[in-house]
Amino acid sequence: MMTPTPFVPPAQRAAWQRLQALAAAPRPHLRELLREPQREARYALEAAGLRLDFSHQAVDDEVLKALQALADESQVDAQLAALFAGEPINATEGRAVLHVALRGSDAANPPWGEAVATQVRITRQRFLAFAEQAYRGDLRGFTQAPITDVVNLGIGGSDLGPRMAADALACACPAGAVRVHFVSNVDAWALYQTLRGLDPARTLFVAQSKTFTTQETLTLMASAQRWLTDAGCPASGLGAHWAAVTTAPERAVAAGIHAERVFPFWDWVGGRYSIWSAIGLPLAMAIGENAFTQLLTGGAAMDAHVRQASPAQNLPLHMALLGIWNRNFQRMPTHHLAPYPVALANFVRFIQQMDMESNGKRTHVDGSPVGIETGPVVWGGPGIDGQHAYFQLIHQGTHRIPIDFIGVLQEHTPLPLAAEHHRVTLLNLRAQARALAEGRSAAATHALLEAAGQDADRLTPHRAFEGNVPSSTVWLPQLDPSHLGALIAAYEHKVFYQAAIWGIHAFDQWGVELGKTMASAMAQGK
Repeated sequence: MMTPTPFVPPAQRAAWQRLQALAAAPRPHLRELLREPQREARYALEAAGLRLDFSHQAVDDEVLKALQALADESQVDAQLAALFAGEPINATEGRAVLHVALRGSDAANPPWGEAVATQVRITRQRFLAFAEQAYRGDLRGFTQAPITDVVNLGIGGSDLGPRMAADALACACPAGAVRVHFVSNVDAWALYQTLRGLDPARTLFVAQSKTFTTQETLTLMASAQRWLTDAGCPASGLGAHWAAVTTAPERAVAAGIHAERVFPFWDWVGGRYSIWSAIGLPLAMAIGENAFTQLLTGGAAMDAHVRQASPAQNLPLHMALLGIWNRNFQRMPTHHLAPYPVALANFVRFIQQMDMESNGKRTHVDGSPVGIETGPVVWGGPGIDGQHAYFQLIHQGTHRIPIDFIGVLQEHTPLPLAAEHHRVTLLNLRAQARALAEGRSAAATHALLEAAGQDADRLTPHRAFEGNVPSSTVWLPQLDPSHLGALIAAYEHKVFYQAAIWGIHAFDQWGVELGKTMASAMAQGK
């Protein structure tokens, strides 16, 4: 068990003060840092098949040494051990935080204990067996017609993770017998536009709600039920068209869903960390049991890495420390994600929830107000599209915005010219990282314009680029289940490490709960 120690605010730690001094001193421009011999090789890490290239970050060896000292002073290793041991690190709710157990419960002597491991294995076997029935086309509706479409009804963590991964792996995994759709928004159009092309006799709904009291999801369920009965489905046949995932299975059964189609997860799984649980049921229906198991394996590989790697080799820890350097010492309030594979378009929304719902806190673990900046505003989108939209602001606006580029080295899209598409995509990724880092000085711009016969004196201020925009690039060998699992787990651990260093609770979300409570009260006329 983690030994309690008096809480020391981050700004009072020696390494924090050292970092402040380093940030206040004149810093070399990134175009100078990039000229260092072997910088790209020295400033890179590998784990679970991923490669993190942080050579384009505005750091040097001295800054990295101070950042690692900050992690040590923050006792991140002890806090990580407490997480894996199932200690109640979600202290405001008195709960453990064990999403790591969801992907690692086949290991010998799991640190979270055999009781949790057994629960995870039994539930996983149940929901994957059901998912495989859908994937193979073995489920039948009330007319005995095969189920061809699955509609997931859920919001937040019950939607973003499965939706993102189903899109990301659509090319890598063989198509199954069902098409999987996602409806999260209670706005009627969101449900209507999904259902209008479907056959009620061939449609299965998956209701996802942690407490089975989520107003948006219950409203969607009522409309879906009406859609089925209006199509002639008798009360006795409704059970063939429903499944549920919840921490309150008795409520799902009370709502009329057959017990054998209700799959539990636990209050020690936060919604934004739940893709590995039965919340992943619609994903498993889309990609099949084997591929879902590979996703778990990739996540478990990253878990093994963070538990075994030294601080100097720990990939997610470096992601976290670089983010803290940019957020707290370089005064950058936002963080941009730019995945270049279009299949990862929804990865931004997924990480946005994970990061901002976890670390959007203004209170330290001891209840005192934070005196430092905590979670950044996370935003972004597909890189190629961004280049023709908001990248103008990143290049020449008044904000300095750090970026995570995400690239995939091998392309598997079954299109005759896919290799050329991929070459152009990666060319743009690498060019943007370099252009943002190096920029183009006024002198170089003036010479370029003058050589082109243009009015260099007038145009130079408009055509020069400050550069010095820091970025990291996360490389996946290919976009397949295991590497996607490793990527998700890497960002989970990054968020955890940052919270550990900032001294905040990452695993509650009272701001979300306030809105729910107020909506419920208003519905009752209060």
